[in-house]
Amino acid sequence: MLNYLKSSSTGNFFLLAGPCVIEGEEMALDIAENIANITARLNIPYVFKGSYRKANRSRIDSFTGIGDEKALKILRKVRETFNIPVVTDIHTSEEAAIAAEYVDILQIPAFLCRQTELLVAAAKTGKMVNIKKGQFLSPEAMEFAVRKVIDAGNNQVAITERGTTFGYQDLIVDYRGIPTMQKSGVPVILDATHSLQQPNQAAGVTGGRPDLIETVARAGIAVGVDGLFIETHREPSKAKSDGANMLPLDQLATLLEHLTAIRMTINQF
Repeated sequence: MLNYLKSSSTGNFFLLAGPCVIEGEEMALDIAENIANITARLNIPYVFKGSYRKANRSRIDSFTGIGDEKALKILRKVRETFNIPVVTDIHTSEEAAIAAEYVDILQIPAFLCRQTELLVAAAKTGKMVNIKKGQFLSPEAMEFAVRKVIDAGNNQVAITERGTTFGYQDLIVDYRGIPTMQKSGVPVILDATHSLQQPNQAAGVTGGRPDLIETVARAGIAVGVDGLFIETHREPSKAKSDGANMLPLDQLATLLEHLTAIRMTINQF
């Protein structure tokens, strides 16, 4: 899997992108097809992202999914239809082997990045493991999460930066952390959408600053991040999860064109 992510002959970044959660087959295939076409044109290795279930929700009445098996089958259909790898979150050790039957990369949510049993279970599937950095951890601390996966016999691992808690209702990205985490010898991905969340809102629904997605992503490319993570939706205002910080799908092509131009410039130095 790592070879695929590094497969761009131009030295471009790779991309994990898609909706926050699988809401249905039609929307998943539509988003995947659009992004696959854009990334093929720009020579960006692409992985479709979609959560088959959202376990970490602010309120008990928040949308969690359309059913595990149904959503996992949609992820597999995306992979088979467009011949692209797919990534999804897991939340318990038992989920690791189940999800691994349908996807290529298992993602560990930020709040669970220290859960040893979960990391080991994901590692033992043989699938690539993408560990999101906890909002409460230093970049240096992620070395230990990476080591758990490697010591369990799996060298296919990446770290995703998604911001650090700044007060009660904001996050901030410390770009010094990207080269720090790269010293672990694994790819580092920047989540340009969750980094702009505004959690713990009084209404129990997380807010966000999607107007700053390009700002965050440009800075990440400039400091040499290996990949980007972007959640996108045709109508973020109608998305069933994290709509407040998602990028409208019709803005993605222009954003990736800008970021590719920056990466090509950086590569000259």
